[in-house]
Amino acid sequence: MGEWYFEYEIQVNRPGLLGDIASLLGMLRVNIVTINGVDEVRRGMLVKAEKDESIERFISIVSTMEHINITKFRVPKLRDRLAVRHGHYIPKDADEKNTFRFVRSELGILVDFMAELFKKDGNKLIGIRGMPRVGKTESIVAASVCANKRWIFLSSTMIKQTVRSSLIGDEFNGNNIFILDGAVTRRSNDERHQQLVREMMHMDTIKVVEHPDIFVQHSEYKLEDFDYIIELRNHPDEEITYELIDKNNMMSSVNDFGGFNF
Repeated sequence: MGEWYFEYEIQVNRPGLLGDIASLLGMLRVNIVTINGVDEVRRGMLVKAEKDESIERFISIVSTMEHINITKFRVPKLRDRLAVRHGHYIPKDADEKNTFRFVRSELGILVDFMAELFKKDGNKLIGIRGMPRVGKTESIVAASVCANKRWIFLSSTMIKQTVRSSLIGDEFNGNNIFILDGAVTRRSNDERHQQLVREMMHMDTIKVVEHPDIFVQHSEYKLEDFDYIIELRNHPDEEITYELIDKNNMMSSVNDFGGFNF
């Protein structure tokens, strides 16, 4: 049984339009899994059918309907599932195909998005940009919980400045989510910490790097190495700058007497 994402743009919003489409799907024995508006004039739905012929017949017929314009019909991607689930698409940077933008009011969608990424097996490098106290670390932890994965901080300023130089017990597990603060790691002079980060970067597991732009400075890694870049802002027009981030990390280091090293 195959699942498909079908999206259409409403040309004329006449009464009964959705009912006609739903009735057609029913006659062809195609089940509607989820349906929702994905912006003001578009509606998306996940549909499922036992036979591909039913889907092909549906598209052939619905494409002749004059009041709608089919915009997407494909095997559902992650963005399609989240669009239907939450009622709108996650904005994607037009120039950078792997960059996704969120604002603080969309933390629930962000957590959902990252949780879906965390559920997938294999190596994945995710970067998250954002100003201090916008909710980056909290979202990563919440997504780990949703994905039923354990999270391990290699470096962080969440409570106190933390710089790990080793792992213990089952922390060295490829099924864990490894989190590091790129600004803290870049400033650390602890070679044991740097070696631990290098080991993690070569492990077949999921790594999440806060402040990836700072992390790649003076390192062997490039932004092109990241599978996903997530940007989180307090409001859509907020500029993400690094002067305040560096200052914030320096103050944290001073206040915490150098942080934890273990």
